[in-house]
Amino acid sequence: MARSATRKRSAVPTADGGVNPKAPCPCGSGRRYKHCHGSGYAPPVTRPFEGLPGEPHWVALRELVPAATAPLRTADGREVTLASVLPGGAPALVRANGEIVLGAQLQTSSDDVSRDLGTALAAALEAPKGAPVEPGPIGGAGSAGPRLQELIDLDAPLEVTVHPDFGFWFEGTDAGPAAQAGLEQANAAVLPTELLPDLGAAYWVRPGGERAHLRWVRPEAEDPLLDALARLRAAEQITLGEGTRYAGAFRAHGLVVPVWDLPADASAGEWTGPAREFGDRLEQALAVTDPLTSDERRARAGLLSRQITLR
Repeated sequence: MARSATRKRSAVPTADGGVNPKAPCPCGSGRRYKHCHGSGYAPPVTRPFEGLPGEPHWVALRELVPAATAPLRTADGREVTLASVLPGGAPALVRANGEIVLGAQLQTSSDDVSRDLGTALAAALEAPKGAPVEPGPIGGAGSAGPRLQELIDLDAPLEVTVHPDFGFWFEGTDAGPAAQAGLEQANAAVLPTELLPDLGAAYWVRPGGERAHLRWVRPEAEDPLLDALARLRAAEQITLGEGTRYAGAFRAHGLVVPVWDLPADASAGEWTGPAREFGDRLEQALAVTDPLTSDERRARAGLLSRQITLR
């Protein structure tokens, strides 16, 4: 009782009319005021890539795909190449021929990844040819540049090309021995990955061993997608066929990424048909608006228990 009373007293305004910095923040976050709105705190952006063409692919290149590129166009018509990752985790680079390359996977990030990448892109657009890109602070409170949504042409589709290695790092350049050694080391860690055609952000990957995986970044909002997956699971229609198993899901940047275990001895192309059939079943389940049955609610709880948040 005494402890509760102390908390209540600490929440009253200070003598100068401000909020006691040790008091719970009035916003209801549960954090102390000095660690919340009293420090300029802003809540994380749940879906930083929302509104960008190919939002699921942005999530995939940021979190799941080792080596891939995609052409971008800025709002003022400049051409840029988006890469899954650049040497040393660099945020961006400008080649000697003026080509701008933006890296999706950064070494640090703030609560708004879109602003982090936008800050790097804005710096690259101003950097001279062949010069290092110096975007300033990225991933902290000092990252205050534009968001990607302010810089990218929102009408240009995102078309991803998956590469077997990081050879695109030094295309058109004469890389020295040290760079070549770094490239070989990075290539050794690349997992075989392929994008299934005409299925959105559905990526097949074979990490070695007895299983391969299909990781499918879905564009739907989380709650209706989980309801639809629960309906399919309760109806025993969530697998991709014989020898496959629904393994769980990632949650990354506000989107859900269902994952299936697949036999490793089958090629990526063999799963295009089964994945398309599953996509049709999922669309039908998404269209159902009836409340979940008891079996479907249990299935949904099971799906949530096997969901891992990447960010």
